Amino acid sequence: MTAPLRTGLSSLMSPYEQTRQLSERLASVYSEADQTIQSMPDASPVKWHLAHTSWFFETFLLKPNLENYRVFHPSYEYLFNSYYNSVGDQYYRPNRGLISRPGKEEVLAYRQRVDLGMAELLATLEFDDRKDLQTLVQLGLAHEQQHQELLVTDIQHALSFNPMHPVITKAPDLFPEATELQWISIGEDLYEIGSDTAGFCFDNETPKHKVYVHSFSAANRLTTNREYIAFIESGGYDDPLLWLSEGWAWKSEQQIRAPLYWKSQDGEWWHYSLSGYHPVDLNAPVTHVSYFEATAFAQWAGYRLLTEFEWEVLARLHPNIHEQYDPGILRPQPLKNANDDIQLFNQLWQWTGSQYLPYPGFKIPQGAVGEYNGKFMSNQFVLRGGSCVTPPMHIRATYRNFFPATARWQYSGIRIAHDG
Repeated sequence: MTAPLRTGLSSLMSPYEQTRQLSERLASVYSEADQTIQSMPDASPVKWHLAHTSWFFETFLLKPNLENYRVFHPSYEYLFNSYYNSVGDQYYRPNRGLISRPGKEEVLAYRQRVDLGMAELLATLEFDDRKDLQTLVQLGLAHEQQHQELLVTDIQHALSFNPMHPVITKAPDLFPEATELQWISIGEDLYEIGSDTAGFCFDNETPKHKVYVHSFSAANRLTTNREYIAFIESGGYDDPLLWLSEGWAWKSEQQIRAPLYWKSQDGEWWHYSLSGYHPVDLNAPVTHVSYFEATAFAQWAGYRLLTEFEWEVLARLHPNIHEQYDPGILRPQPLKNANDDIQLFNQLWQWTGSQYLPYPGFKIPQGAVGEYNGKFMSNQFVLRGGSCVTPPMHIRATYRNFFPATARWQYSGIRIAHDG
């Protein structure tokens, strides 16, 4: 769980500097052209991620609180605003890849201006008396960490269209060897869900509340590529009885026959990742599948997906040990589990059967930051667990990720479950 920031310049600046430097290290392996391309409306260019995360600190912390701060460029408020309507208009999202200027060097200069301003702000303000600003700094850091993950997944999607199959990093050992499928049984009871920690969490993780959960059993591991290929070869993509109606229409219209980045070649499945083009590892968990594909597979296998409440109960009863990753590498390594009998965290985001809705008693915060989470509680599904490219600061049992049912470019996988 994210530790609370202590007051004082050194304790505030250290996590700030580490987070900002990691973003730039992640981006540094990409050329100017790499950093500009955008492959779909849901993804953003590398360069845009670097600028937008700076825009956040400039807009919500520096401009309102640092009297002598001068904005780097008056057009950046428009170019790099994502969806904050209360702040002002935004550049058309699907066209972000057309922003050839500013170039990456100008974006880095912009980040430097913001960093200098933040250093001055943190040095001059008495944060003991401004808990609101301390919370806002924490939110800004968590926001940038989210964009670090998006930076990796977005550029992977863009580079996947290149027939040269660009290799950005050596293939790390992302996933442990799949164990024998076993079932973890949880008894029915009234359980507490959500966060009430004194440390940082997102507003959508609150308030803590009680949920009655019926008895259920969950798979101790994620669905493997071998198991998913069996679904494909049995005609899983051709059987309408396995699919939700909207999912069947989407699959048919998009002519989807396999997970994202997969290609059948000489009778073998291959896939693209930032480590290049490789045969699919049959024992690794299947990744880059949509909610619709996850539910179709579960139906085919005779099971279902966990609800997000079942997932959190499972995580609370089977806590894991988290290892920090080296921020100098391109991707974090998987976190090791304290329990060998179940693999929960930091492999793949796991689709749940729960729509992304507010918890009982949830209230959207006042001001522009209220647009951060609450406004998206419509037509999205919750994913839990974190992926191999998720910053460890975001790995906790209460974390609620969310995406539309058709999203596939994130590191998303499947955990099956059944009643009783």
